[in-house]
Amino acid sequence: MANASSRTKFSLGSSSAKLVLQNLPFVFFLGFLATLYIANAHYAEKKIRDIQLLQREVKDLRQEYNSKEAEIMVHSRRSELSKRVKPLGLQQSAVRPKKIVVQELDQP
Repeated sequence: MANASSRTKFSLGSSSAKLVLQNLPFVFFLGFLATLYIANAHYAEKKIRDIQLLQREVKDLRQEYNSKEAEIMVHSRRSELSKRVKPLGLQQSAVRPKKIVVQELDQP
């Protein structure tokens, strides 16, 4: 009996407290799910910000590419090339280049 008296009984005053204790694992599970839901929302928002940043960067790089391509097109025109090489003493040839044809020899 001494052993039984040393144990204290945990008595609950109402049936609602018993119901809460019986469903405590489920309450913890719901808390865990709520934590996962919040973490997932933060993760998704971070990914959306990263995607928007990358889209902005792609847009800027595309604009830079188009401007460089247009610049190259302008500088590669025949008139622009002749203007750029004139200070070097080079000029466009008035004579067409000759085509060199090499005939192959039949070797036994």
